Amino acid sequence: MTPVSGKRELGQHFLADENIVRVAGRMALLAPEDVVLEVGAGFGMLTGYLAEQAGYVHAIEIDRELLPPLRERLAGAENVNLVVADALRYPLAQLEPAPTKLVSNLPYNVATPLVVESLDALRSVELWCVMVQREVADRFFAPPGTKDYGAVSVLVQLTAERIGFHPVSRTVFRPPPNVDSALVSFRRKRHWGPEYQALKRFVRDSFAHRRKTLVNSQGLVGRERELAEGVLEEMGFPADVRAERLRPEDFLRIVKSR
Repeated sequence: MTPVSGKRELGQHFLADENIVRVAGRMALLAPEDVVLEVGAGFGMLTGYLAEQAGYVHAIEIDRELLPPLRERLAGAENVNLVVADALRYPLAQLEPAPTKLVSNLPYNVATPLVVESLDALRSVELWCVMVQREVADRFFAPPGTKDYGAVSVLVQLTAERIGFHPVSRTVFRPPPNVDSALVSFRRKRHWGPEYQALKRFVRDSFAHRRKTLVNSQGLVGRERELAEGVLEEMGFPADVRAERLRPEDFLRIVKSR
C-alpha cells in the first residue's frame, strides 16, 4: 500500500521508490551481522529491505494508524523488533541487541535532535545513514566560516566522518515534500565520555547569538570571560572571535581546558 498523504505534525513523507532504498543500503554498508535501528518505519519499504540485508532490525514508529499495513508488510520477518513509540522519548540505548547502525528516512521534525543525541547516547552505533532535508545534510558537515556551520556541525564532525552523500528527488516520497532531501552517511571516529554534555552545552551556547563574540556569548550564561579569553589567546584567536571561525577541534580543546 502506498500512502497518498502524511501527517504534517509528524513530518511524514514516506519512501515510495525501491531504487533509493537500495542506494541507502549501499551507503549504509549493510552486512548480515549488523543490528540496525530505524526511526520512522512508516509503511515499511525501508524496513523490509533492512530485514533482508541485516541480522536484526529495531523499527520505531510513533503512528499507530500505520501498524496494520506495517505488520502486514513485515509478516514473516522474525528479525524485526517493531516498537511503537516516540523515538525522542524512548530509551533507545536499552534496545537489545544494541544497534550498530542507524539507517532511517528520518521524519523532518526529529531529524536533527535525534542525530545529535545519538552521537553520545547510542554509543554502540558505529555508522549512520539517514535521509534528511538537504539543508540539514549540508549543515552536518559544513566547514567553519560558512552560513550552514553551527552547533550541529561541530558535534557531528567531532564524532564522525562523512563517507557518502546522495541528493534525493522529491518524487521518491509520498506525499512529495516542499523541500529537497539527501541521504548522508557517516562513520564514528570518536566515542564520548562524560565530557560530551559539557561540550554540547558550550557549543550550543557559543552559537546561540551568532552576531556576538564567543566570549560575550559565554558571558550571557555566566561563564568566566577571563578563562575563555585566555584559552583563545593561547590558540591564536583574538578575544573578539566569533564561534563560526573556530574549527570543531577548537571547541573540544576549550572545553577540555576548563
